[in-house]
Amino acid sequence: MRYMLLIYDAEAARAKATPEEQKATFEAWMAYSAELNEKGVKLAGEALMPTSMAKTARIRDGKTLATDGPFAETKEQLGGFYILNCKDLDEAVAWAAKAPNAPFGSVEVRPVMEFGD
Repeated sequence: MRYMLLIYDAEAARAKATPEEQKATFEAWMAYSAELNEKGVKLAGEALMPTSMAKTARIRDGKTLATDGPFAETKEQLGGFYILNCKDLDEAVAWAAKAPNAPFGSVEVRPVMEFGD
């Protein structure tokens, strides 16, 4: 079954990281991705640009409204995602717990809805 891991952390804290901390974080994510690939569970994964580059679209009274940033004000922002193929939710949660940001951010695990033909 497919599971989406939604990676959340605080952009403000990330922006304050030293170049050495940024390098270490990047290397930790590359190692995590490599392990997911090696174990054959990673189907997809991408990092996202910061919320300062995001727009939220809505239709109101027949007009398209585009506002800056994400829809909700939160302490943590969505920074990226993985789509994994795991035997069950427990395996997906185990992989989420290994994510480099799990000790200070959060990783939401969501089963992907499967539709028949």
